[in-house]
Amino acid sequence: MKRNRKAKIIATLGPKTSNANVIEKLFKAGTDVFRLNFSHGTIEDHRKNIEYVRLLEEKYDHSSCILADLQGPKLRIGNFLNKKVKLKKGQKFILDLNNEPGDKNRVNFPHKDIFDILTPNTIILIDDGKIKMQIIKQDDKSLTSEVLNDCEISDNKGVNIPDAILPISSLTSKDKIDLNKAIDMGADWIALSFIQSVDDVIELKKLIGNKAAIIAKIEKPSAVKNIKNIIQEADGIMIARGDLGVEIPPETLPAIQKKIINECRKVGKPVVVATQMLESMIDNPTPTRAEASDVANAIYDGADAVMLSGESAIGNFPVEAVSMMNKIIESVEIDKENYDLSGHSENLVSKRINSTEAITNAAYTIAKNAQAKAIITFSVSGGTTLRMSKERAPVQIVGISPNLATSRKLQIAWGVNSCHAEDANDTKEMVSIACSIVKNKKIAEPGESVVITAGIPFGNAGSTNLLRIAEVIADKDLN
Repeated sequence: MKRNRKAKIIATLGPKTSNANVIEKLFKAGTDVFRLNFSHGTIEDHRKNIEYVRLLEEKYDHSSCILADLQGPKLRIGNFLNKKVKLKKGQKFILDLNNEPGDKNRVNFPHKDIFDILTPNTIILIDDGKIKMQIIKQDDKSLTSEVLNDCEISDNKGVNIPDAILPISSLTSKDKIDLNKAIDMGADWIALSFIQSVDDVIELKKLIGNKAAIIAKIEKPSAVKNIKNIIQEADGIMIARGDLGVEIPPETLPAIQKKIINECRKVGKPVVVATQMLESMIDNPTPTRAEASDVANAIYDGADAVMLSGESAIGNFPVEAVSMMNKIIESVEIDKENYDLSGHSENLVSKRINSTEAITNAAYTIAKNAQAKAIITFSVSGGTTLRMSKERAPVQIVGISPNLATSRKLQIAWGVNSCHAEDANDTKEMVSIACSIVKNKKIAEPGESVVITAGIPFGNAGSTNLLRIAEVIADKDLN
């Protein structure tokens, strides 16, 4: 299936969308990657959703992509006797290890491993920052705090501690179980939540090996500080603005978002902008003007993908949300006056480049000057295709791989129409395969030209050394 845009859409599956019919509608509306949120739902729910998505792959001859998002070590308070209580500014409130239901004076906080680092003056945020407290006393069983604003606090609310590096792994015991299940079910990408340093990515990589690609979710100030190292180690980045926006001043978030996108662009790593993009569409069939601008700005900045969360998981208008995001992206990408990422590419090229980068740079230039309809990359590992995506070419990138896992993984990358096909045996067969695919996908017509990159000998990863211009031939002219 051909998309009329280059930036990608990720849609989260949930109670409102976990059936074959709706998933197909989401796909036809524009979804490129389906996200499974392991914070919710059962393993069986996720398994069925993956099966539904893979059926679409067969039906539409279009590689499908699955992103499994691990829950991570989300800190939460316990329950209250009466479900919720009101707190007054200036009062004392205790977070402790007592399992008894809470009241206006205390509540359970079952995270003993972090008590030692929460020293006096440490700020604690609860319920996405709506409740603010400051530690005034701590011991090995309780944290005594001062409430800094009038508020209402209720059961199981999340806790953020912006100024602390927590002595906990980003992988919980639940995450490790979910990780094994996700890999067994064939997830293409694994998203790691609440990472603090590059060590968290390395830990996950040791467990995954080459069975899936890793997206590092940037949700904490410490991850922002370590962003360059994290980008280098991860396969992709997600700017998860929900928790990140709680832990940093909101006025700094736009600049941080732009910085992370640019850093990812420099090294050709896919970057996803996520959270609250069209949130009002959970309850309404149209977004606010501010939300439309938010999505558009992420695309103008050069993001590979934008993501829907609650909008498609629990919202009343999931298909409409995908369709709207699709329209916004298309509207940006036809804005030739303001949307031009090619200049970015020239500025982001590293001073020292290898032969593969030289080939992709040349392919970009030739495609632009020769008015080719597409750039076609033959790649076993997907590395060449990702480098071509980094160039932000003005034409479609058709990524062809004999490796189905590679083909699926590449669907998240900007501008890439990923295809699974048998590898060529020689250059003649390479041209034949390439032209056949672009014709079938209605990307190029007979008589139009395409630019092809590949590696000789065929089938060897990391050996891109061939660039070819080819004219698409009509079926009647084939031998």
